[in-house]
Amino acid sequence: MTAADWQPRNESWLAKQADGLVAVVKADCPTCILIAPVLQELHAHGLATVVTQDDPAFPESSVDGFAVVLDSDLEISLELDIDTVPTLLKIEAGAIVDTTVGWSRDNWQRFTGAANLGVALPDFRPGCGSLTNDPAFVEQRAIAERIPLLRSRALAIGDEEDEMEALFDRGFTDGLPVVPPTPARVARMLGGTTRDPQEIVAIVPPDLVDCTVEKVAVNAVMAGCKPEYLPIVLAAVEAACTEDFNAHGLLCTTYFSGPLVIVNGPITRSIGMNSGVNALGQGNRANASIGRALQLVIRNVGGGRPGEIDRAALGNPGKYTFCFAEREHDSPWEPLHVSRAGMRANQNAVTLFAAAGVQPIVDQLSREPESLARSFAAGMRTVGHPKQVFAWDCALVITPEHARVFHDAGWSKQRLHDELMALLQIPGAELVRGANGMAEGLPESFATATLPKFRNGGLLIVHAGGEAGMFSALISGWASGAVGSEIVTQEVGT
Repeated sequence: MTAADWQPRNESWLAKQADGLVAVVKADCPTCILIAPVLQELHAHGLATVVTQDDPAFPESSVDGFAVVLDSDLEISLELDIDTVPTLLKIEAGAIVDTTVGWSRDNWQRFTGAANLGVALPDFRPGCGSLTNDPAFVEQRAIAERIPLLRSRALAIGDEEDEMEALFDRGFTDGLPVVPPTPARVARMLGGTTRDPQEIVAIVPPDLVDCTVEKVAVNAVMAGCKPEYLPIVLAAVEAACTEDFNAHGLLCTTYFSGPLVIVNGPITRSIGMNSGVNALGQGNRANASIGRALQLVIRNVGGGRPGEIDRAALGNPGKYTFCFAEREHDSPWEPLHVSRAGMRANQNAVTLFAAAGVQPIVDQLSREPESLARSFAAGMRTVGHPKQVFAWDCALVITPEHARVFHDAGWSKQRLHDELMALLQIPGAELVRGANGMAEGLPESFATATLPKFRNGGLLIVHAGGEAGMFSALISGWASGAVGSEIVTQEVGT
């Protein structure tokens, strides 16, 4: 049965039943098979109506007039609240007045008033689970119940039209194929959250369009998400659409950048996000589809399309999708959402960062934290431009082998942060225009100053990556703070 097949009844089956007994069974149940002769005996005496959940030919009978009521949509079983088969119910005046579950000769004889009932059978046998408890049925029923709640406009596809090509032609994709968002798929996706489908999540730039939970779910389907990813996508959309993050400005800039989603908390493990080997790369469905879903919401709901409002001169591959989880389980430091936002470690959170690209830092010789910190600082000096300061943010992604150098020396995350900031205090004489033969730089008035490479709060430290390889990475940002984008951390709800 599919979601399209399941439809609730408009009238009560129970209310139409005459007083008597109703037995609910299924063919795929050894106890139901065992008691088939008892059902025939009861029918011969006109004592019971038999409802079968799965097979209209079960139970078979040679008794004239013996017939069963087929409950293939399980609506009767749902109305009767059947949890186990066989179940024998006593009906009076359209109401259930007594119930017995499984096979118990004493109980069935008491219900029916028939002596010597099932004397050839064992005294007792437990029943089996009702088909109404089957996970597939439960899901399909939930999907069917959510479909009428959907309000999105249906896209008409011609009989001869290919769904994938139709979505390409209508501009709903990021250049790669997307999953067609059928009502059943969107309804299934909505099962990943407790939020009302019509709740407004955010006002999405650049067109400043109201975006509902349902609209996010539509784009999450297209991105290839599972329902359990939806709360993260919702939180990412909320964070991206804040004034602080400034997604509108991020779209309009000619710079390289796009949103990066860093995920923290137990949810990363429960949905199988990658925080280890190749964490910034391909191959993990959760990482790839969550970041892609955010980009599709901005494109399809907010109207942020390349070549239109998106004016990036070059862009970067992360504008397809850029999302990873922090490697928390063996990190030497507190997680990002704890150090940055004061959250609890067991909370789930996303941090949105306006990311321009990934730059490797290779240091395979440093075994002292001071040396490795200097390598990091030298690499960070180049973010944006070696002579530009205070203009860019940076996320430093440290792999386990590099992190171990700091851990073994007893360096906290805060100490590393402070050491890097100290190393990145740069004499103005090196930064002014013309210095080192480069026209780029600051006005001459800064020549006697000492300036920090990054603003306060503009340097993130994250632990991720595989166990082997003394390589870390800089993820450079876009224009920082009020002139560009603030880093935003948002709790993931349900």
